[in-house]
Amino acid sequence: MRPVYRNLIGLAGFFLIWEGVGRVGLVDPTSLPPPSEVAGTLVGLLGQESFIRDVIATMLAWLIALGISIAVAVPAGLLLGSLPWLRSSTRVLIEFLRPIPPVALIPLIILTIGSGPDAKITLAFYASVWPILFNIIYALDDIDPLLLDTARSFGNSRARVLATVALPHVAPFAYTGLRLSAAIALIVTVSTEYLAGSQIGVGAFIIDEYIAIGGMDEVLAGTVVIGFVGYLVNEGLERAGNRMFRWSDTTRAEALT
Repeated sequence: MRPVYRNLIGLAGFFLIWEGVGRVGLVDPTSLPPPSEVAGTLVGLLGQESFIRDVIATMLAWLIALGISIAVAVPAGLLLGSLPWLRSSTRVLIEFLRPIPPVALIPLIILTIGSGPDAKITLAFYASVWPILFNIIYALDDIDPLLLDTARSFGNSRARVLATVALPHVAPFAYTGLRLSAAIALIVTVSTEYLAGSQIGVGAFIIDEYIAIGGMDEVLAGTVVIGFVGYLVNEGLERAGNRMFRWSDTTRAEALT
């Protein structure tokens, strides 16, 4: 059976269980509306311009944050991975910053830059930069020293060795970090919209609808949209990665899983 069919069967089973739980009265339908009701609400929301603007605002913030993460993490990872003295001198600072949850920084961000788009972009960038950065560092550590020594023995400069030997080895690992960062950035973007009182975005829509009318069908419809977007992003990146790095053991291992 093709993986896409297995995924669809699993998703259909989840929705059937959700529908059955609501229909037999195991939970209050007002607290957990069945998917048939959520689907009807979702169709109505997709016809509303204000909701479409919320989705676009969330996706733009996510895309900007992810782009900044790539622009920062790739050169930083190459530097830290290829210069041991720089890596050791920054290790304490990085290990201090990395475990801090982004949501714990929301009060600080609101006080310094407000609760607008800059807040969710900043926090999404902070959360998503680490997977790319550390995947590049670990990939550089994983290079066979014999390959580097062979390249240097032919008189290649440090920059040429980095470009012709290190980068092809690092690229699949960096791409795996990108996939992880894409999901993390989306989660943090929506969470920040929800918790920081943003004026626009799917997270802002969810909390506004719950506070205003207590409508769980609207809340769940917004949640389903984000889940669907996250699935499409991950699926698109995975397929692109399998095509670009089909020669890599890392990519083949991911495809098998």
